Amino acid sequence: MADISSTKQEILKGSSRLYSRNDNPFDRVRYMIDNMHLNKAYLSLSKNTQNKEQLLSKLKKDYKIYRERWVNVHENYKNDQNFSSGNKLLSPLSIDIETAAICDLACPHCSREYIITPDKIMKFELYKKIVDECVKLEVPSIKLNWRGEPLLNPKIDEFIKYAKEKGILEVSINTNAATLSEEKSKKLINSNLDIIIFSFDGGRKETYEKMRPGRFHNNNFDKVYENIKKFSEIKKKMNSKFPVTKIQMILTKDSRGETQDFFDLFSDILDDVTITQYNERGGSIKDLTETQQNKIEKYLGVNKLKKSIPYMVNFDDEIFISKKRKSCEQIFQRLMLTYNGRVGMCCHDWGAQHGVGFISEDPYKNDHREFLDVKEKIEKNKKGFSLLKNAKMPEKYNEPLKKVDSLENIWNGDELTKVRKIHRQNKLDDLDVCKNCTFKDTFTWEKIN
Repeated sequence: MADISSTKQEILKGSSRLYSRNDNPFDRVRYMIDNMHLNKAYLSLSKNTQNKEQLLSKLKKDYKIYRERWVNVHENYKNDQNFSSGNKLLSPLSIDIETAAICDLACPHCSREYIITPDKIMKFELYKKIVDECVKLEVPSIKLNWRGEPLLNPKIDEFIKYAKEKGILEVSINTNAATLSEEKSKKLINSNLDIIIFSFDGGRKETYEKMRPGRFHNNNFDKVYENIKKFSEIKKKMNSKFPVTKIQMILTKDSRGETQDFFDLFSDILDDVTITQYNERGGSIKDLTETQQNKIEKYLGVNKLKKSIPYMVNFDDEIFISKKRKSCEQIFQRLMLTYNGRVGMCCHDWGAQHGVGFISEDPYKNDHREFLDVKEKIEKNKKGFSLLKNAKMPEKYNEPLKKVDSLENIWNGDELTKVRKIHRQNKLDDLDVCKNCTFKDTFTWEKIN
């Protein structure tokens, strides 16, 4: 194994994604295009056409365009006239569907620890309605999770199969792998899932178990590592090209010294190994060493800057500060759907506190009762809720009109149009939900001496 200086690759200064190994870098776009003939979306759609080569060529082109649009999203939408009433945007690039809101971990850096979240899973009928609308809109990608753990949905493999058979080009999930048994692994691989992303914070047992404690049972480093390793072994035995396997760790004070350990654990068994920036979600988790903290405080004092000014320390311990915000890409890329049909504009808006619409009437009829149920269990210190004692009822920054609407209408609707205009003017502080957001990609960064 090469040392860390030869395995890391800087992606973007100030990006939430920082480094990936570059001794053998994984090219997701190239891989997906090269293996498009094995993509279940192609195999399903090709049953209804005689010109299979033409279809394959189209899907390869569609995938390339989707990824180019994702990367260059601001270039596509930099003209303000794109947000005027009646002028429709291009379809969303992705829809994040919360197939499970429940999670079996109680990570101290997760918003679940500070904002009450119902322990629910999505009904299959609602999911099918969402996927059918995605197909109609020609949405190229869906991710089957948001706040929860998708493997806690007992039908997650059926959810994946439905989307792939309908022709969704890319279906992915993020998972903590705590319950990733051999049986579940085989079901996920057979479902034709395209991408599985493992979240694993820490390169050593002590740090991992501190950052990812279990809610209902102890969460064990060795067990989860073996789950992930076994998944890769099963995929290899099944001679399957999919799903692409990726793992990511966030940089905190505890994990900064374990980056080499992290690469050593996973670089030989997974396709893509990545380290990302920590974004504060209310937990005040320390992401700086004492030396780094002192350097920042000294710089702010000398330059007479507010102590609250945003900061970032990259993989190489270079320190950056920000004096200015910039538009968030997510409001031009995707929509977030809760388990019961509330539509949010961004993955950092936990629980769609600034909601932009509804695809079901359930959220505005039953949401409050379900939140109160969790609140009561926390107050009674029920099993699985003791680690959530700091969670509070979510604020509502915005409440859209209480009516069931289509994804297309919501994507082009007044609520999101207003948000996009504010972002394009770089007036993020005018939105309560964006004012205190720490997402690194919404800041411009200056390196300090």
